[in-house]
Amino acid sequence: MEILRVENLCKTYGKGENQVKALDNVSFSVNKGEFVAIIGPSGSGKSTLLHILGGVDKPTSGKVYVDGEDVYAQNDEKLAIFRRRQVGLIYQFYNLIPVLNVTENITLPVLMDGQKVNKERLAELISTLQLTGRENHLPNQLSGGQQQRVSIGRALMNAPAIVLADEPTGNLDSKNSQQIMELLKLSNKKYNQTLMVITHDESIALQADRIIAIEDGRILRDEVLR
Repeated sequence: MEILRVENLCKTYGKGENQVKALDNVSFSVNKGEFVAIIGPSGSGKSTLLHILGGVDKPTSGKVYVDGEDVYAQNDEKLAIFRRRQVGLIYQFYNLIPVLNVTENITLPVLMDGQKVNKERLAELISTLQLTGRENHLPNQLSGGQQQRVSIGRALMNAPAIVLADEPTGNLDSKNSQQIMELLKLSNKKYNQTLMVITHDESIALQADRIIAIEDGRILRDEVLR
């Protein structure tokens, strides 16, 4: 079942001689529960693509459909709701709120949305992410790997349609990197979560169901691995 469809997506920055085409007529679709790795050199358009899929940056032209809904046909208020409810974003540098503890950081998207926290889901996530006993710790009391687990919990708390991860292991050592990937794959299988990961790490890309290679804003290769 298709969860995401991208049609003729273009993103241009600047004007005239300074114009840069970050995305050039990109089209593809992703099924629910699929794990897709997006690879390509720096400046290829990977992060721009992820930000547009997540409702963070608007395309110059083209369409993005999530669960059959045209994302950018919505007004700003509905787009903000889409970001909170339909998309889970995970970044390389965690982006945790330093004055909030583990539980508060994980539940922040739910509270910002004016929703009631699902305590059963919260407890399951904390257990799955191996954060039991650290619920009241602040980010500066956690290791890098633990902080990234909190950011994963925050991304999964609202049970979004799609989880988008931009170099989620880029700031971690190899042991923590593999643990984080195991957790992401677990959420992908356990919750049937659609997962799209930008990575420079070939070993991580090869764990995906499918690899999309981007270069100069275009899809160079779209390969199903399993």
